[in-house]
Amino acid sequence: MIDVNDLRKGTTFEQDGSLYKVLDYSHSKPGRGSATIRIKARDLRSGAITEKTFNSGMRVQDVRLDYQTVQYLYKDGDRYIFMDQETYEQPALTEETLGEVVGYLKEGLDVKLTFYQGEPIDVEVPTTVDLTVTQAETAVRGDTATGVNKLVTTETGLQVQVPAFVNQGDVIRVDTRTGEYVTRA
Repeated sequence: MIDVNDLRKGTTFEQDGSLYKVLDYSHSKPGRGSATIRIKARDLRSGAITEKTFNSGMRVQDVRLDYQTVQYLYKDGDRYIFMDQETYEQPALTEETLGEVVGYLKEGLDVKLTFYQGEPIDVEVPTTVDLTVTQAETAVRGDTATGVNKLVTTETGLQVQVPAFVNQGDVIRVDTRTGEYVTRA
């Protein structure tokens, strides 16, 4: 059991038979009464995002997770197939389970797969990924002096705001934590 005061972004816990991963955490202490902890969490099995409120001092069940480095292979319908490079097993996760990570998955990418009691439940992608721009608006002459950004679409379907000088066919580096453009690769 872990105290709810120890819940932080990225912490995984079990409550009412469901596994949750904390996405956002806030602690508030009003003038009177006990402190409250509010979290936004994603159910790792269904992908649903919920908000939960706990009183200070409550406890939740901690879980033991196993991690394995795997390679993303391909998308088959709504399932994403990965491969363990040592045993050649191919675990699969659904789009709902992966959430917003699907925009960063490109074939051949090494990721960290999280298992709970032998069941794959979550994926951790690298901090930055390099993606090829497949669709980009043309920059208007004169906009370069103002630092204007434009919206581009990458090979995975992810849409990113980039500087006006980025063109179709360029490879850009994207921060997976924020979804923002970092640099051209």
